[in-house]
Amino acid sequence: MSKLAKLCSCFILAASAASVASSVRPLAFTHVNVIDATGTPVQADMIVVVTGQRITAVAKNASLSVPRGAQVIESRGKYLIPGLWDMHMHEIFGDWLPKNEEIIPLLLVANGITGVRDMGGDLEPLKQWRADIASGKMIGPRMLISGPMLDGPVPQFPSSVPIRTAAEARGAVEELTKGGADFIKIQSLIPRDGYFAAAEEARKLHMTFVGHVPDAVRAVEASNAGQKSIEHLTGVFEGCSTAEYELMKQPRGPGRGRFLSTYDRARAKALIALFVKNHTWQVPTLYWERGEWIIEQTNAGPDPLEIYAPVAWKKRTWPMFTSDITKHWSTDPLSDRKKFVQSEFEMVGEMNRAGVPILAGTDAAAGVRVYPGFSLHEELGLLRQAGLSTMQVLQAATSSPARFLGLEDTGIVAKGKRADLLLLDANPLEDIANTKRIRSVVLAGRYLSRDDLDALLRRVERAAAASK
Repeated sequence: MSKLAKLCSCFILAASAASVASSVRPLAFTHVNVIDATGTPVQADMIVVVTGQRITAVAKNASLSVPRGAQVIESRGKYLIPGLWDMHMHEIFGDWLPKNEEIIPLLLVANGITGVRDMGGDLEPLKQWRADIASGKMIGPRMLISGPMLDGPVPQFPSSVPIRTAAEARGAVEELTKGGADFIKIQSLIPRDGYFAAAEEARKLHMTFVGHVPDAVRAVEASNAGQKSIEHLTGVFEGCSTAEYELMKQPRGPGRGRFLSTYDRARAKALIALFVKNHTWQVPTLYWERGEWIIEQTNAGPDPLEIYAPVAWKKRTWPMFTSDITKHWSTDPLSDRKKFVQSEFEMVGEMNRAGVPILAGTDAAAGVRVYPGFSLHEELGLLRQAGLSTMQVLQAATSSPARFLGLEDTGIVAKGKRADLLLLDANPLEDIANTKRIRSVVLAGRYLSRDDLDALLRRVERAAAASK
């Protein structure tokens, strides 16, 4: 095809796309209660209009007419909130999580998750998913991705770059930046000089770096180095201990009781104050933490969500995770592990009261039985148990991710914002568990009714049953 023919073809495709976009009916949520996630009280009896991918009006119902030709969603007694973000996800993760667009993306959307931060995965297929979702070719949440994680010379996980030297760390950061990653993810085994070289290179290239506090680095050092978020509270309890250096030699091994017996309140207060000063965000993944440290309770009894798990998860991923990664993690007495998990809840509450910013994340689907979508709602409930108010919990999955990511077009319900929305049957500010009571989802302007969401879940169930 000649250059001219190609150019004409592009113009025709663009015109066709514009025609399709302009023919899409506006949406009008009438008589709805709006929770905009800014911290303001519920706004009752509102009308919210969506045109294309944007919210084009938020007003008192009596003050605004429904646009001509709009699809009207009568929403009396229901609550409209921003779409939810899972800020710690894995979607395509080597042979642990094989690529399957019929599983994870659909589970997320069916549960009202309209945005994710993918914290480690196969870069090229994730970029393709990101592009296909953005173009409307594929159903899935908005994605920001790190690509492979920077780990030690012998990585623990798939989708990882082995780092032996500072030069390798700098090279990996540069390559990922050029390759289309949105940020850099650090894992636990990266050497000390590699970590600080990666941090320096990320700053130079204006790339955010996030992840674990590595075994060879202290939490104080990670915060001062500019690490923007710390996942799973890694390094935090070590940093609060009078035996920090001893504990960091085997941070995920036995000794939960030792963490608690050497806990020093003054050290904890100083570390929390540093996080506030440096604006070091925390993604505690409490649902995952509780499950891994109290594994007997998590895996006991029937699992109604297993119908959504592909065969690979059940026969390969979960057994590999427990046999290769966590087999030494949960060898302490159950009483010590329970006390430690309770201390994690208390730590999150103390951080929140001090002003440390908190994000909601789950580590789905890398954790055992941490199901994409479903697990985020459980995480919200645990953040509430940790002491966050219902508004703060809601913000941890809506406006706070937008702030963290620097995305001005999302996270709240307001005119001009991207139309990622959830319509709920009950008020989440009265009970955060009401985020599970989803009546419909708007995904980048696309309306999905309850019947549509149930159909997505049936698609996942069929795909899981047919998987190998």
